[in-house]
This record gives sequence, structure tokens and C-alpha cells, in this order.
Amino acid sequence: MAEIVKLERQQNDIDTLIVGDSPAIRNLKQMILRIARSDVSVMITGPSGSGKEMVARAIHCNSQRNTESLVALNCGAIPAELIESELFGHEKGSFTGASSRRIGRFEEAHKGTLFLDEIGDMRFDMQVKLLRVLEDAKIHRIGSNSAIPVNVRIISATHQNIDAAISQNRFREDLYFRLGVIPICVPSLASRVEDVPLLIAHFQKGTKKSQAAAFDAGAIARLLEHSWPGNVRELRNFVDRANVLFGGATIGRRHTEQLLNLSARGPATVADDIPASTIFDFDAAPLCSEAETARAAAPQTHEPARIADPLLHAADQKAAPINLREMLEGMELERIHAALLSADGVISEAARLLTLKRTTLIEKMRKYGVEKLC
Repeated sequence: MAEIVKLERQQNDIDTLIVGDSPAIRNLKQMILRIARSDVSVMITGPSGSGKEMVARAIHCNSQRNTESLVALNCGAIPAELIESELFGHEKGSFTGASSRRIGRFEEAHKGTLFLDEIGDMRFDMQVKLLRVLEDAKIHRIGSNSAIPVNVRIISATHQNIDAAISQNRFREDLYFRLGVIPICVPSLASRVEDVPLLIAHFQKGTKKSQAAAFDAGAIARLLEHSWPGNVRELRNFVDRANVLFGGATIGRRHTEQLLNLSARGPATVADDIPASTIFDFDAAPLCSEAETARAAAPQTHEPARIADPLLHAADQKAAPINLREMLEGMELERIHAALLSADGVISEAARLLTLKRTTLIEKMRKYGVEKLC
């Protein structure tokens, strides 16, 4: 099925799609607003995870075509033998498995915008057919001799170095000139780290306060130091991870470092081999409530700020004895449940979030009867 995006008018505000206020992002927004006024083809480049699809949506939203469909196709995700049918459609019986007529993405995007993501991965012979369609503004369904006129604006995107692909004969230069009438480059997150706090606030918008992690000055400082190889996508994963593991709490530099380490790529390890720096101590500072954070930040004249600890906080109440085992089990169950929800019930992913062995997590789920909740 085509990904047809019909955006509401309130989403036309470019700031809802392109988040940030750094010089690089302000320049990008100005480019988008100027580009959107015309119908010329645009090629978006930039590293993976930098937000190229959001730029394409922003261009479409601010164009005169915004009442029509934005149809997206990831050229790198479609098998080579199916890409022609995906783009141009086919007639019934035109090939084995073609049990009915199907219209392609060009027809679906008629009068709207067609976003060809990862265009650099398109097969070379398909590039020739795409070029012909762009020149003639007509498509032929597979198995049909009838030409179908299409009125489509093309926005393409790639993370590849197109100049290198052209020099290596992997991408047609004439197609590049057709697709890249206006080239636009999306900056990496590392080149605009000052936008990190704004992006965090954007990703947490709509999240309940009790389910959202907060970050102190040390945490933000560590995030600004990070190189963000995965760009905005990596930051979003980091925020989701923090919300699952530390929802309702304020975390500092130490836990931020651990959360960042969880996304480090490398060979799979068992829990016993995980470095101590990546094993979370949920009861240790800097986990604290907002009130405790304020008290810790206040100047002290006679004694140092207290270490925020949920167990010590409970002990201060002195109204009743504390059942330590019950309290710890409640915390453990809450974290397991949150991790499973975040992982859509995939046990291996939840175990990774919790830095546990998969078998250990299964044992704990059986202990608490959590299998009935997933």
C-alpha cells in the first residue's frame, strides 16, 4: 500500500515539522519556504536520520499542492523486480501474480507530490525508465500500451554521495539534473547540537509528566557533547528510552551516559559481560523528584545537599514501617512493564532496554505474571 499523507491545515506550520532554531535550521526553513512556491524537482541530501522526510513534508505542506496527496516510496526497500510495478502500476495478468489491476505511485500522486526516498539505491535500468517518465509526464502500466498523463511534483532524497555515484556509473547524471533542479542539504544533528533541548521538548510533547524523563544541567551538557552518529533519529530513540526507564524522574550526566551507551553498535553481549558503566542503579543519584531537585540545587550553609533516593524519601515519612522487598519488587515490575510496552511486547528488545538476559527477563515475567499483560 502507498503511504498517502494528507496533512491537516494546522500542520502547514513549518515549525511543527522542522524543529530547531540554530542558524543552520533557520536557513533550512527559509530554503523550504522559497522552494515550496514553485513546482521544480528537489533533491534532498543529508546523513541518515537527519530528517529528510520531514523536509519533504514541509515542502509539500507549504506548496500549492498541499490539498492533494503526498505519496512516499522508499526505493531502497522495494525489491528490484517490483519497483517498476510500484511506480507505474500494472494490468491484470501482465505477469505471474498480477491477479488484478493496480495503479502505481505516480497515479496515486496525481496533482500532488511524489517523494522518492533513497533514490540513490534505485536500479540503473529503472533510472532510465524514470527519466523517460519525467521527460514525457506520462506513464505506462506494465502490460498496457496506453499512455497515462500524470501531473506530479517530484521530491527525492538520498544519504549517498551522488557525485561519487555518478562518477562510479551507479547513478545517471542526466537523471540527477532532472531530479536535482534545486538541491537541498539537511544538516547533521552534530552540526546543530544547540537544537537538542528543543528537539527533546518536541519529542516529549503530549507525554504525561509522570511518564516523561527530565534532564538536569549535567545531562544536557553531556547530550551537547555527543557526536550523534544516528542524528535526530538517534535522539528520538534516546528520549523514548529515557522516558521508559526514568519516567517522572530527573536524571543527570551519569544516567545520560548509560542511556547513550545502550545505543552503541557492537556485537551482542550477555548481561554478565556488560560493562559496569552500562548497568543502571535505579536507586542512586541523580534520580529525584522535582522538589528534591530544587532542594539539591539550593545553596547549603551547614550541610551538603541530600542525595535523592526514592527509598530514603519513603523513610522520611515515618508513618509506617517500610516493606523493602515489596517496594523493590513494585519498582522492578513497573520498569519491566514499561520496557515491554516500549518494545511492543518483543521480549528480546525489552531485555536489551533493561540490560538483562532474555532468559532472566522471562523468569521475572513469570514471577510477576507479566506474560498475561503482553
